[in-house]
Amino acid sequence: MVTMQDVAERAGVTKQTVSNVIRGRGAVSPATAARVRAAIGELGYTPNLVARSLATGATRTVGLFVPTVTGSFYPDIVEEVEDVLDANGYHLLLCTTRLDGERAKRHLAGLTSRSVDALLIAGDRDLIDHLPLLAEASFPVALCAWETDAPDRFPVVTIDYERAGYLAGRHLRELGHERVAVLASPDHGPRVAGFRRAFAADGLTVPDAAVHTASEPTPAGGFAAATAALTADPTITALFATHDVLALGALEAARAEGRSVPRDLSIVGHDDNPEVGVARPALTSVAIPKREMAREAVELLLRALTRSGSPANSIQLLRPELVVRDSTGPADGR
Repeated sequence: MVTMQDVAERAGVTKQTVSNVIRGRGAVSPATAARVRAAIGELGYTPNLVARSLATGATRTVGLFVPTVTGSFYPDIVEEVEDVLDANGYHLLLCTTRLDGERAKRHLAGLTSRSVDALLIAGDRDLIDHLPLLAEASFPVALCAWETDAPDRFPVVTIDYERAGYLAGRHLRELGHERVAVLASPDHGPRVAGFRRAFAADGLTVPDAAVHTASEPTPAGGFAAATAALTADPTITALFATHDVLALGALEAARAEGRSVPRDLSIVGHDDNPEVGVARPALTSVAIPKREMAREAVELLLRALTRSGSPANSIQLLRPELVVRDSTGPADGR
């Protein structure tokens, strides 16, 4: 096995200089650093990360919690976090909760006893009740894609979800829609509140009976919720789905009910995932800057690691945008 001493001898420097180049610390001239890197490449040297972590107390590893890696939302976050970490010489440790609260608790409890330098939690589902497990964590923690009330002890980089719902509602109001329904996941209260606010601005109410909770965040869940909405009030002219996957199910429900979209029924989704652009008709959706959110959250943690401290508690809200496509039209169908 090639050792750090072998690299030092090949480059004509000390072992400490090799260590400084690898860790990016200490004053090493560009020419010397280039010689060390050339020697590393020639010899095929791979640093012993375990030994280095024992010596420095750092693993160059950041943990990431997400509910799932299916669909389009969280894979984008995972990829962006991994890209930023890789560019900065860090590794990713990924944990998924699989929408299982007990699984989330076990992973979170186990992670606090492992060697990670920082932790990013994406999405509040299944984890909000278990955050006290991190009260004594010795590493920086940040949250992103957080929709429920943010805890005081951790910084949050997330989306203005209330505004996202408002944009969807305002769009439908501008098209003249008055009788509408919402297809929502249980944890999407801010999106529903924003949607209602858009109608309230014109003196209209979106009653509780018009909000239909989807049994699962899938097209099947959206199909069932949309069918229930259309059955409960056949006079509705528009639907807002708080997930794009629910909206895709709503498109199928409209077809099953013999309703043309958007002539008979307008549908708005949320997230603007890639598949909505190829749906038929292409789906109007509220786009949220997922990758920007993930990038800013992980960079916040990396800055904290550079400063050897925890990031300051704060809430940063990124703004969504409405992307209008073919699934929405005037309430009168013209």
